[in-house]
Amino acid sequence: MIIDLNKAGRRFNQEWIFRNFSYQFKAGEQYAILGPNGSGKSTLLSVLTGSLSPSEGTITYSEAKNIPVEQIYKRISFAAPYLDLIEEFTLQETISFHFKFKEFSAGMDAEGLLERLGLARAQDKPLKYFSSGMKQRTKLALACCADTPMLLLDEPTSNLDTQGIDWYHQLISDFSADKLLVVCSNQEVEYSFCKHFIQVTDYKTA
Repeated sequence: MIIDLNKAGRRFNQEWIFRNFSYQFKAGEQYAILGPNGSGKSTLLSVLTGSLSPSEGTITYSEAKNIPVEQIYKRISFAAPYLDLIEEFTLQETISFHFKFKEFSAGMDAEGLLERLGLARAQDKPLKYFSSGMKQRTKLALACCADTPMLLLDEPTSNLDTQGIDWYHQLISDFSADKLLVVCSNQEVEYSFCKHFIQVTDYKTA
């Protein structure tokens, strides 16, 4: 999987969030999108996922051949603290529902995912009764344990304690090796394993 951006930019009203962004993201590599709060990290991530179109420039997705942007969601797993879960679903129902649209990673299944989460005792509890940390773990596990070539994470350790952060690092180590991984963050603990770094503020040219 390759994502190519050529002189891409995105603006809201008259303000450019980023501009003249040319970059290639490749499978098997780990990228960190960096910048202070409000700098445009999440906007750039939304362009990468196909949720937003560039205001100028182009973005293309390719494997053996080009992939239409309307089909790219099938190849992406995404987790963010602002991503809503269905509060009325139990954890077991949430896993079942999610994996109607995605395949499990090799060697993983619903039982294994519950074990990985450490929440087997809560499998029949509606998510509205979960703590913010439990919900964030659930989002990360659903994304990381899906068999997709791209994994995109926005502020992945939000609401996680020290033990949760260690758990997150193990999850990344176990499930991201061959994927195109992008992490949006301003905390080094979230992206310390990344090899490529992109400062959004470098692309603020008017």
